[in-house]
Amino acid sequence: MTDISALKANLDGIKVEDDPRIVRKKSRDFFWYSPILKEQLDAVTGDLLVSPKNVDEVIRVLKVCYAADIPVTARGAGTGNYGQAMPLSGGVVLDLSEMDAVKDIKPSVVVTEPGAVMADIDAQTIPRTGHALRIHPSTYRIATIGGFLAGGAAGVGSVNWGGLRDLGNVIRLRMVTMEAEPQVLELTGSDVQKAIHAYGTTGIITEIEVPLTEAYDWIDVLVGFDDFINAIRFSEELANMDGLLTKNIATIEAPLPHDYFLRHKKFIRKEQSVVVLMVAAFAMGALDGLLSRSPGAEMLYRSDSATAEDITHLPPAYELTWNHTTLRGLSVDPSITYLQVRYPDVKPLETIGKLQSIFAEELPGHLEFIRYNGGLVPIGLPIVRFTDKTRLDEIIKRHEALGCTIFNPHRYTLEEGGMKQIDPVLLAFKRQTDPKGLLNPGKMIAWEHPDYKFDSDQGFLFPGLQRS
Repeated sequence: MTDISALKANLDGIKVEDDPRIVRKKSRDFFWYSPILKEQLDAVTGDLLVSPKNVDEVIRVLKVCYAADIPVTARGAGTGNYGQAMPLSGGVVLDLSEMDAVKDIKPSVVVTEPGAVMADIDAQTIPRTGHALRIHPSTYRIATIGGFLAGGAAGVGSVNWGGLRDLGNVIRLRMVTMEAEPQVLELTGSDVQKAIHAYGTTGIITEIEVPLTEAYDWIDVLVGFDDFINAIRFSEELANMDGLLTKNIATIEAPLPHDYFLRHKKFIRKEQSVVVLMVAAFAMGALDGLLSRSPGAEMLYRSDSATAEDITHLPPAYELTWNHTTLRGLSVDPSITYLQVRYPDVKPLETIGKLQSIFAEELPGHLEFIRYNGGLVPIGLPIVRFTDKTRLDEIIKRHEALGCTIFNPHRYTLEEGGMKQIDPVLLAFKRQTDPKGLLNPGKMIAWEHPDYKFDSDQGFLFPGLQRS
């Protein structure tokens, strides 16, 4: 057990909190999207919440915890969906949200601390440079940039810029190692991938430099279709139009939009699948031209002609997409969950059609279009009308039999939520930066069990969970 009194004494001068209710709240993220993780992780909590204000305090925390063999789990706003920032072994929850400075703004680059909220970054860069962040999650208004880089993969803007791990989307990271004498490392080029989507297992990010892109006046648009496949075809055609600028293209099968988008419900018929768009204002005329030759397309809503009341009360389009779709669904039906699917590179629409015919109402479709390997592809975040784990595993296996890759949101480890294989580069880097394995223990199978076989339906169970 962690000696809280001794730890607090050694961290004197740094903001700490040991109220069990507050520590537990800050030990959680949106893991409850998954009924599997809800059961596995519901009792997880840290022992002490520590909120450093600068890199010197981060170094001091890591040094003290290293000497006492106390685990440290970093977190931002806690908007992750699969336990990325949950302290499976207890110990210190390192809340980086108070390190929120925007340190430097250049015409096309911004340098920030990890706790800077993404919407707040744009609020500073756009007036000064006319530029904004390339990619952000649907939780843009509350998510921190450090949490997004450490726990996310893609998001709003990925239709143009791909994923976070695509070279060029992160210029530089500064991070602190967990050693007897913590080191400050500068990662650039391909080395930044050792920290992106690594859940803070390889070091604590303390400074971030990312490129910006030109900021546009984005118009929120909803387009309805009575046929889901026609909605996908429209989305695919739009995504591949190089001259018609969009920031996000989401395709959501009926009846989800009508049932889940409660404040937009008045615009949507129950039988309509909906394409949710962010379109540059100058491109709206071109979009009208595309709609006029798209069978079955119906303009349902556009923010540039909305009433003042609607503009005030309706959420932005990006809060209908990505995992906000799932979040809105859970508020209506807490029994649902979701999957994350990469469809085969060859004829993905055929595979989506087969899955639709197999699962019908059990698996309503949700697609997001992203740039991948030089092309535009749909990835899936379908809603699952959950019954039990056995059926969920059957659904996953049926997808895999059709050539799909499942990035499993019902597992809390890096590998099982990704490519289901050991990453030797990441493991070697962790051995360098975290020799005792105290950073976010249990999230990297490679560290805990380097010979683990990924063919088990049970999934990896971290021994440290037995404590909680």
